[in-house]
Amino acid sequence: MPRRTATLIASTLTLIALLCVALLTPTPYSEMSPGPTVNTLGDYGGDTVIQISGHQTYPADGHLNMTTVRVTGADYRMNLVEALLGWARHDDKVVEHDTLYPQGQTAQQADQENAEEFSQSQDSAKVAALDELHIPVQSRVIVAAVVKGGAAEGTLHAGDVIKAVDGTAITQADQVAKLVTKHKPGEQVNFTIVRAADVKSSSAPTHQVTITTRQSHDEGPSRAVVGIQAGVEHLFPFTIDIKLADVGGPSAGMMFALGIIDKLTPGSMTGGQFVAGTGTIDDNGAVGPIGGISLKTIGARDKGAKFFLTPADNCEEAAKDVPKGLTLVKVKTLDDAMTALKDIKAGNDAALPSCKS
Repeated sequence: MPRRTATLIASTLTLIALLCVALLTPTPYSEMSPGPTVNTLGDYGGDTVIQISGHQTYPADGHLNMTTVRVTGADYRMNLVEALLGWARHDDKVVEHDTLYPQGQTAQQADQENAEEFSQSQDSAKVAALDELHIPVQSRVIVAAVVKGGAAEGTLHAGDVIKAVDGTAITQADQVAKLVTKHKPGEQVNFTIVRAADVKSSSAPTHQVTITTRQSHDEGPSRAVVGIQAGVEHLFPFTIDIKLADVGGPSAGMMFALGIIDKLTPGSMTGGQFVAGTGTIDDNGAVGPIGGISLKTIGARDKGAKFFLTPADNCEEAAKDVPKGLTLVKVKTLDDAMTALKDIKAGNDAALPSCKS
């Protein structure tokens, strides 16, 4: 065999071997890319995204789109070729795997966390929207979770309403831990509760429950705990359901709130314009930052958005690479977003707060 041919074959085999290694060797990276962009005023996957019953609703046109980021799964590791291709693409972002899934988080744990955050964001969106419309929402403090093996296991149950701790009326979830930690480990704390099974009754009986506190296993000073997580359950005056499959996390909260408000008020808040956005929301209407902002702006513009409601804390990053034809609008609160929509509807673009200012 001629030397040149042998060299060529050897080089080819070496290249194939290297390519196989690149394809088979996992890297510590994950990939993010623009995900679905869904109009909260419309339908998705065969369902109306925001469904309201028991209250007058109104037709809404235009778009108030929530945006998402698609990520590789917790159990998937990109190979070297995929990582290199991801780094080369403008619309994708390659990040360290632990950035998305810290401390070895499994796919099941990630899905559960995302589902919980998504549910909480929906709840806060409803509260903030109804507050914006001056529709009262009642709330109560409940046992959100009981720690397995904790002092309260078998005595308190998820869904139990906490009326008082040691005789002090409970109106906020954080009161529970403060009152418990006034005790020393080993002391008793008294809970006044309504059982979850009885809460729908107008004459539900209260129960006195005594629990012996234990020492926390957290780092830091010793403190008394009973092994529960307190939370807030809101009692809405009518039914608001948000139907959106295969989406998780808290980042759609603001857009859900705006969609609810638009459906509960006459006329169109957008004036028919295509507005997209992102941002967490709390019960008081404060808008918080999210991850993957540059990918969300790309996804929104590709879908046809002209305006993007951007959390103020994400503005600096978003302004570094704005898709052509997209106007970033800085918002800190739900009120800010409502004001921006009024200016967009009126064509008063000059009044919009910019991420560049």
